[in-house]
Amino acid sequence: MTDATTAPSRPRSRSGARSEAEPRRSDIIRPLFSAPPPGANDLHVATWNIRRRIDGPTWPPNDRWSVRAPRMAAVLQADPPAVLGTQEAMPDQADLVRRSLGPAYRFVGRGRNADGRGEGCPIFFDTERLELQGHEQLALSQTPSVPGSRSWGSPVPRIVVRAAFRDRVSGASFTVLNTHLDVFSARARLRSAWLLSDLAAAVTGPVIVMGDMNAGPGSAPVAALLSGDLEDAWRIARERTSPPWDTYGAYVEPRMRRGPIDWIAVARGIGVERAAIDARTVDGAAPSDHLGIHVLLRFAAGTS
Repeated sequence: MTDATTAPSRPRSRSGARSEAEPRRSDIIRPLFSAPPPGANDLHVATWNIRRRIDGPTWPPNDRWSVRAPRMAAVLQADPPAVLGTQEAMPDQADLVRRSLGPAYRFVGRGRNADGRGEGCPIFFDTERLELQGHEQLALSQTPSVPGSRSWGSPVPRIVVRAAFRDRVSGASFTVLNTHLDVFSARARLRSAWLLSDLAAAVTGPVIVMGDMNAGPGSAPVAALLSGDLEDAWRIARERTSPPWDTYGAYVEPRMRRGPIDWIAVARGIGVERAAIDARTVDGAAPSDHLGIHVLLRFAAGTS
């Protein structure tokens, strides 16, 4: 996976027919925040574990990327956030996400392995709305600057992608941290959460931390993440436009049992106008085994 600099036109077959990753017109679904329309200064931000592509047979069949790709494209085309943090994105999946979001979108981030390959946590952003001011990728380890490094019992490398933006509409400058904490090691999740908290605290200006934390409400990693200046965006939202669904959906009907394991946390002072957990389906099925979290953010005038 490499950082995107161009957005190629949507692929079509030689006959001119749409590719399998393009939804039929009937599949297009309604935006989450359509009524009332977002304010001019509101910024749509989302996190979504898009479920890595698995080669070979899967169960359930809905987990196959060839089946899920058109559904994901439909959702992203219908409702493109200005900032989208993804997890488990393989290079071809990142390309599909970028194409689906639109020609103005770019992304930063690469694979988690030492050579830059493998699944990643790219941050996609609308270049017409946002100016990228800098970015880097760090390992969630005792040696963050060493690509591919692992610590605390994590069997695979874990990463955080950090990107700084200026909003061309509001003039606000802010930083986004996007990550995916380890699913196997409780110690790695907790130490990584403390590292994320430290990274957020070191940022000058507003900061947003998002990702698949593999940790639910009341857990030690979430408590560590929210121990400083960060707040749970869902909790402080002025309006919640969906039920508090479990964000690990597993391709079944939405449910409320254990709470989210995916989170968006914002620095105090960032207004959260609306929040929603995305349980939309296409042709009756979900695009991923996780449900995305979406928020409308509003920065104070002159925020930098």
